[in-house]
Amino acid sequence: MSNSLKVLLTEIIDYAGLFPPAQVPMTVAVKNYADYLKSENAWMLGRFIVPVNRLNEFSDEAEKHFTKKTLWRLSVLASDNLRQTLEVITKFNEINQGKAIIDTLEIKVTEAREITEAHKLLPGEITAYFEIPVSDFLSNFITALAITRQRAKIRTGGITANAFPSTDAIIKFMRICMAANVPFKATAGLHHPLRCTRPLTYETNSPIGTMHGFFNLFLSACLLRQDLNNASVHRLMNETDAAKFEFDEDGIRWTDQNISLKTIALTREKNAVSFGSCSFLEPIEDLQVIGLF
Repeated sequence: MSNSLKVLLTEIIDYAGLFPPAQVPMTVAVKNYADYLKSENAWMLGRFIVPVNRLNEFSDEAEKHFTKKTLWRLSVLASDNLRQTLEVITKFNEINQGKAIIDTLEIKVTEAREITEAHKLLPGEITAYFEIPVSDFLSNFITALAITRQRAKIRTGGITANAFPSTDAIIKFMRICMAANVPFKATAGLHHPLRCTRPLTYETNSPIGTMHGFFNLFLSACLLRQDLNNASVHRLMNETDAAKFEFDEDGIRWTDQNISLKTIALTREKNAVSFGSCSFLEPIEDLQVIGLF
């Protein structure tokens, strides 16, 4: 595997097996994560995502799989009561010291002022991502995040076609985040490396829809880091041909665009941090199909 691909994909997938369309039981999700941590592709694995109201259930299952060698990292979805969520997190971290840690929190907001209010309660050891609506008031949300030095979260898909934002909407979100130095993560609909038309769930009669690719999104973020006004980002977000990408030790090439290894590393560190996926294996299997693994 090339160095550039390794840097691009390191710790990129937060495992969200509890959520649609997979929506597996807790016992399966925890067992899966334990297996992924021991697999040869563990370097691609990020955090286990769990709602705060299912932490007790998680603890009961995970206790069977904890080891002294590996500290499990969790990202928790907050309830409507943030203060109560933080109390639960503090208790969990105390009980599970050395075995698991909640160091990331995901908070859904509908108004920019909620970000400022939540910021006042957040302890310094917690990294928070605020899921914000992709709307005409996007800049208000990003401004609030920049002022409070918090992070953004964008929903890039779902189990229905209308849950997928347009490529223009995603580019606008990334561009404003990067201009404001706001790191972000994505969630939902990024099971595949490249833009494609696929069933949106695992059901037999699943609706069909066009899905964004994680290569498209993360490499577009790289292009924007090199040049915030790069017009090629629109073509890249819609690219479907794996043969147009070249990965080597020094960087990534796509058509007439070159992305340096340094840009890839900085983009992953400071801009596009990770994406949540209900499947850890499906992205890897797709990478194998196109010959990158």
